Amino acid sequence: MNMNEMLEQVTNRNDTWRGRHRHFANHGISANNDCHGTQGLATGYPALDTELQQNGWPLDSTIELLSDGCGLGAMGLFLPAMEELSEQGRWQVFIAPPYRPYAPLLAARGIDTRQVLLVHPQNRQDLLWATEQALRSSTCSAVFSWLGAQEYSYGELRKLQLAAASGDSLAVLFRPNQAGRNHAPASLRLQMREYRKVHILKQRGGNQAIDVDLSPQEDIPLQPQLWELPTWADNSQHSIAVGAPSPVA
Repeated sequence: MNMNEMLEQVTNRNDTWRGRHRHFANHGISANNDCHGTQGLATGYPALDTELQQNGWPLDSTIELLSDGCGLGAMGLFLPAMEELSEQGRWQVFIAPPYRPYAPLLAARGIDTRQVLLVHPQNRQDLLWATEQALRSSTCSAVFSWLGAQEYSYGELRKLQLAAASGDSLAVLFRPNQAGRNHAPASLRLQMREYRKVHILKQRGGNQAIDVDLSPQEDIPLQPQLWELPTWADNSQHSIAVGAPSPVA
């Protein structure tokens, strides 16, 4: 069974939400085509691009985002890249997000929600399997996987790293801050410590242990910026890119 067939198994599961298939009039390509991106995807934040070894997000490795806010307060970090990747017509996959995607909010940032897959794995094994298959598939331009507070062995994370290296997707693993105490094979590890400030904890071949301020001048006027940290007391105010609460099985 090849990787595309395995990804098809994921999309056919009852607990997988997928956007409507369509043919892209502007590009003549479908949401599950074989087009590929390039190395060093611009983040949309010039100050951050300057500090990153590939002058943008690596597309040949996993990126770990460490945050005690489930990673939701950091989705603004990836929205510009998601918008650019949306032009490729490939799937953007959310695996085990703590919230469902809020389509109007994503659409307001130029992200085609008909390319979005939402996968709710039933257990740890399914989560790792779905993440690996999505990373290996040529049909995905971005894979966002919420690994939760569980402990993962270096070998398990290494398997995801190798899957990312075999493809050309933006591969982001959301993990809690405490995971930063352990070694991980990801080539880039980031932390969101303050409002609009990203800390480069580790970077292969580049600057590390530095803070980068993300200027509000890079924001799109009158569009959701998604930098608020979520509060469990008032979900209506803090929908953060993946909107209404959705318990993950």
